[in-house]
Amino acid sequence: MTTSYRKTDDAVSGLTPDQYRVTQKDGTEPAFANEYWDNHEPGIYVDVVSGEPLFSSTDKYDSGTGWPSFTKPIDDAAVTTKSDRKLLMKRTEVRSANADSHLGHVFGDGPRNAGGQRYCMNSAALRFVGVDDLEAQGYGEYRALFTTDTTSDSSTEEHTR
Repeated sequence: MTTSYRKTDDAVSGLTPDQYRVTQKDGTEPAFANEYWDNHEPGIYVDVVSGEPLFSSTDKYDSGTGWPSFTKPIDDAAVTTKSDRKLLMKRTEVRSANADSHLGHVFGDGPRNAGGQRYCMNSAALRFVGVDDLEAQGYGEYRALFTTDTTSDSSTEEHTR
């Protein structure tokens, strides 16, 4: 399947004010007051602008920061990074590769047993697609990330913390 993930005027005009501020103006939403920081459902997170698959719940964990945090992207090519010194300290900004949406930042204080990275993302930059909706929304190829066991409550908790 060949899907072209890109930013369009229609997609940008359909963003909420918070989504626009975060993705187009490099904003940050409040910790613990955003949609996905405490989401434990199995599924994938896609760019709210282009629909490009970015992160999987299988790589999501509770970092204690109040933002959705992941150990890695679904595909390294789905994100780009660049140096960010906006807060007078060096950080690494994460952007979606095809729509150039600001997503958040990556830090080197993630779980060591999973590579040591913490992709700290803004919920406003993401749209969640639950595992049961993957095929219907055109993301069926990502079902392979989830075994039938990950859809049970106990396994979901295990894979998302």
